[in-house]
Amino acid sequence: MTTDTVAVRQGEALAGAQIGDFTEHMVVMRWRHGSGWSAPELRRHQELALSPATAALHYGQSIIEGLKAHRQPDGGLAVFRPRDHARRLQRSARRMSMPVLPEDDFVTAVETLAAADQAWLSDDPGHSFYLRPFMFASEANLVPRPAREFTFAVISFVIGSYFGQDVESLSAWVCRDFPRAFPGGTGDVKVAGNYAPTLLAQERARQADCHQVVWLDAAERRWVEEMGSANLFFVRGSGPGAVLVTPELTGSFLPGITRDTTLALARDLGYRTAEERVSVDRWRAGCESGLITETFACGTAAVVTSVGRVRDETGDWTVGDGTPGPVTRRIRQALVDCHHGLIPDTHGWRHPVPPAARP
Repeated sequence: MTTDTVAVRQGEALAGAQIGDFTEHMVVMRWRHGSGWSAPELRRHQELALSPATAALHYGQSIIEGLKAHRQPDGGLAVFRPRDHARRLQRSARRMSMPVLPEDDFVTAVETLAAADQAWLSDDPGHSFYLRPFMFASEANLVPRPAREFTFAVISFVIGSYFGQDVESLSAWVCRDFPRAFPGGTGDVKVAGNYAPTLLAQERARQADCHQVVWLDAAERRWVEEMGSANLFFVRGSGPGAVLVTPELTGSFLPGITRDTTLALARDLGYRTAEERVSVDRWRAGCESGLITETFACGTAAVVTSVGRVRDETGDWTVGDGTPGPVTRRIRQALVDCHHGLIPDTHGWRHPVPPAARP
């Protein structure tokens, strides 16, 4: 294949790529008991051939991650905090009795895919690559024990605004019927099985004309933990004296990497931060009194998105005037600028992707 042909094909991919399109390639690795991990293999994005006895289908040994790559000022790509995602995948694997993928192998796999398919990402600053690493028990076995063969893969697709371009503020429905997770469970790791039980509540939220579900603690159904698959922040006060509060980690919900990023960026911008338990009643009362001026969700897909309206069986309320507030906007802009290399990377979060190889 000539260099000109490669350029034409890359141009076609760039021009034709739409939000939600999977990119051209995937990276696959396999682990077998006694021999360990194979080398990363770049291949076409394609179906996986599975036995009907594949262990993950029966016993749920399946974990995921989610991270992004963004276009940089020089036209290249940078993956955001890949080593932190690698370490979180390792923690998920240990919890699920799965083999631990070395951090360098995770980064190599993500980097290889992003480099191969980088022409699929336009220069639109609202677009990015969503990278989905996942691992599952691929052994054909129906004995309920840890599998002896696993597959790790990374796929990607083009993503824009997770909630749609027209959504400035989210509406949230407080779920009191059942919790998403419980102490001692798997709520603080990214297990695929965590997500299916949430779909019913998400459908109820939709029926209540809300975008997302607010999850409460399992024991008292009182304390706010997270929203959908994003972490929540509450802004107390306004201006330079505003304090950003997020629910403290209890072991029953995910320690989000964007949560950690937001805390660091808020401190860089001069805001005070706090991690503490926040009850639904305290959230409502704070909004009604004006103490809580803003609420926002943050996550890899959500980035930073305002929460403007809350629906609860005990009464509904509005946060501020229902629109994104100045602190939310400032934090979001700082995060987006960090993603796209528009501010110095003082924390070492951006991982540059090598240029695509040319034959």
